[in-house]
Amino acid sequence: MSTESFVTFAYGSNMPAARLRERCPSARAIGIAELTGYELRWHKRSRDGSGKCDIAASAAADVAVFGVLYEIAVHEKRALDRAEGLGVGYEEIEIEVLCGGNPITAKAYRATDTDPALRPYTWYRALVIAGAREHGFPASYVAGLESVPADEDENRSRHDKHMALIEGVQA
Repeated sequence: MSTESFVTFAYGSNMPAARLRERCPSARAIGIAELTGYELRWHKRSRDGSGKCDIAASAAADVAVFGVLYEIAVHEKRALDRAEGLGVGYEEIEIEVLCGGNPITAKAYRATDTDPALRPYTWYRALVIAGAREHGFPASYVAGLESVPADEDENRSRHDKHMALIEGVQA
C-alpha cells in the first residue's frame, strides 16, 4: 500500500465490489479479514429509518466480524466518508484485523447513533449477504446473516434499485 491509498474494512453493504466501486472506482479487494472481539449489529440509525450494520466491541468469547479489506485511492476517501455518513451517524476508527493470519491496520466506520430496536430492510440485508457470498465467507457466518430479521422497504423504487445491484453481483 502506498501513501496515495488507504485500507478500509468493509463489513456491511460496502462488501460487494460493485457497490463499493460505485462510490470509489479505485477500490481493490485485498482479502477477507476477521475483526476479533467484535459483534456485527444492525442497530445504526439510518436516514431511511432502518437499521444498518455496525461493529460493536464485545466481551463474549470467540466472537468476530468478518469483512473485506479494500485498498482505495486517497482522493476517493471524501466520497466514501460522505456515503457512509461520517460525522452524522458514523465515526472513523482504526482497527487491527487478521487477513490470511496476518495483522493489518485498517480504517473502519463505527456507529455513533444506534437503536437496538431497529431492523434492516430486506434489500440491505441482501446486499450484506451478497457481499459475504461474493468473497467466500464461511457458510456459518453467511447463515447468521441470513437469520437476521428484516423489514420490507415501503419505498419500492429504492428496494428495486438495490436489488438490481445484488442481481448484478450474483450474475
